[in-house]
Amino acid sequence: MTPARTPVLLRAIYGLFGAAALALCVFMLVFFTRWLVSLAPVAGFLAEYPGAAPMPAGSGVGIPAWLSWTHFLNAFFLLLIIRSGVRIRGEKSPSGLWTSRRVKKRRMSLTMWFHVAVDVLWMLNGLVFVVLLFATGHWVRIVPTSWEVFPHALSALIQYVSLDWPTHSGWTGYNALQQLSYFAIVFVASPLAILTGARLSAFWPRGADRLNRLYPLDLAKAVHYPVMLFFAGFAVVHVGLVFATGALRNLNAMYAGQDAVNWTGFWIFTVSVLAMAGGWVAARDRVIAPIARLFGDVRMRGR
Repeated sequence: MTPARTPVLLRAIYGLFGAAALALCVFMLVFFTRWLVSLAPVAGFLAEYPGAAPMPAGSGVGIPAWLSWTHFLNAFFLLLIIRSGVRIRGEKSPSGLWTSRRVKKRRMSLTMWFHVAVDVLWMLNGLVFVVLLFATGHWVRIVPTSWEVFPHALSALIQYVSLDWPTHSGWTGYNALQQLSYFAIVFVASPLAILTGARLSAFWPRGADRLNRLYPLDLAKAVHYPVMLFFAGFAVVHVGLVFATGALRNLNAMYAGQDAVNWTGFWIFTVSVLAMAGGWVAARDRVIAPIARLFGDVRMRGR
């Protein structure tokens, strides 16, 4: 074995051991939680707080078409945001440079321009979602209306970890842990992503010394990337639980707008995944550059 291959092999071995250790920790956590649930005080707690999100009876029932569409677009734009964000962090030398035609000093890498452009589309979609959420009364699905949501959320978490899934129906409402998670995504993580992203962008007023002292660049950097990781982690867990807790019914509710167990929602979901995969593949310089030229001047590296 050549010396050059030794570090690669060691990294692979360390990776396998790390994955095995993580899997062992997960199994131990599950078995510990199942033992915990068998104790009388914990069983009594789960009986008193089964995990349902307290909300007004009969409100927010069903998944309207606008929610399905904004849900898909949110996932589509987030995928591109994460893709471009990861590329920005690893880009030592930009492949292209975008410059505003109105403000010549306003310039950024082509990847950064794409990141900001998709951010704007994501924010517009989010604005439509929030307006319709409150206009139609569906806000009660993701906004807690009682302090009891917290013990119910703890109960749901215990049930999830024990692999004894809490009873829920995406058609009529979410369990308490889902409700808190969606509330955090929409009303906490999303505003943080927007505020920190604005501070890091070329559109931030660099000459506003007082504002820049109140909101330092380092603070925005320290928050923005962890927020992106939170979005990515949430997406993985969210999709995993959709498939683990009744995939056909869950997909039908969100994508087909019906409370039924059939394959309609699954096939619509499949088409949406293909569209997202197409967007991922298309998000490259030869596609981005012509679009960026509609809004400014683009100079590719070496030209």
